[in-house]
Amino acid sequence: MTRKLPKVIVTRKLPDSVETRMCELFDTKLNLNDEPMSREQLIEAVKEAEVLVPTVNDKIDAALISQAGDQLKLISSFSNGTDQIDVEAATKKGIVVTNTPNVLTEDTADMTMGLMIALSRRLTEGTKAVENGSFKGWSPTWMLGQRIWGKRLGIVGMGRIGTAVAKRAKAFGLSIHYHNRHPVDEATSDELEATYWDSLDQMLARMDIISVNCPYTPATYHLLSKRRLALLKPNALLINTARGEVINQEALIDALADNKLAGAGLDFISSEGGISPELMKLSDKGKLVILPHMGSATIEGRLEMGERVLINIRTFMDGHKPPDRVIPGIS
Repeated sequence: MTRKLPKVIVTRKLPDSVETRMCELFDTKLNLNDEPMSREQLIEAVKEAEVLVPTVNDKIDAALISQAGDQLKLISSFSNGTDQIDVEAATKKGIVVTNTPNVLTEDTADMTMGLMIALSRRLTEGTKAVENGSFKGWSPTWMLGQRIWGKRLGIVGMGRIGTAVAKRAKAFGLSIHYHNRHPVDEATSDELEATYWDSLDQMLARMDIISVNCPYTPATYHLLSKRRLALLKPNALLINTARGEVINQEALIDALADNKLAGAGLDFISSEGGISPELMKLSDKGKLVILPHMGSATIEGRLEMGERVLINIRTFMDGHKPPDRVIPGIS
């Protein structure tokens, strides 16, 4: 007797090897053209699927979940964060939600350091100068940036990614400071020679570079508000590889335009305003380095994410608790 395979619907194109394994294990419906599903398509998907595999771009809110059929039992998100999913609404409807934690730490930390160096040493400006022909030869005073060695780095959010950033930054000669809900363990603090700040405001006012690495939750929405951005030193640099919504984007634009902040490196633009013309002007002036959400974009990272999705689905379908279940109210 042929065993009935669970119906799995994937909302975006995943790496070929991940899709191949999904097709081997499940009755899988793939997104072949890699275009984001429309709202109508997502509604049809939750009415049909036993397992939905969405990504960070899919808004799985309470209204969508209410449209789901009784057969939908698992939302196995191909993402580290789950703020795009109403986990509480899913749980109330008897749908388990999983994610893919702990696989993007090193990639995101690498990108944080990359943005830090690119911004401080004006790498994108230099590349543009070569490309547009404005580079006419070496000069002792041309394209001068800032040295990061010996500077103070303030990390907002000292979780896995923040700690990985700190380890890299220490090797680059930066002095490590951090703000977190709780101090890190003594061994980590000693290894990093890190200074803990209970007050975020006090830390921000004293740092040369700020790295935002906290998760996005209702409590961290606009954590770096207009008031807090005003605390930063005029020559400070701000790096954000967390969600864009953690920073008040309009206030950041004003601070950069008014020379109250030396520069910013962003991997994630707030979904509230998108990439505004004001942001692009600042980028053209060398005040801003913007990346298209590339912090986790490595081959190794994407394959590991896919493997976690597969494990979560198989474990759940075998009648066990999936290892990466997301519990409402716990970030």
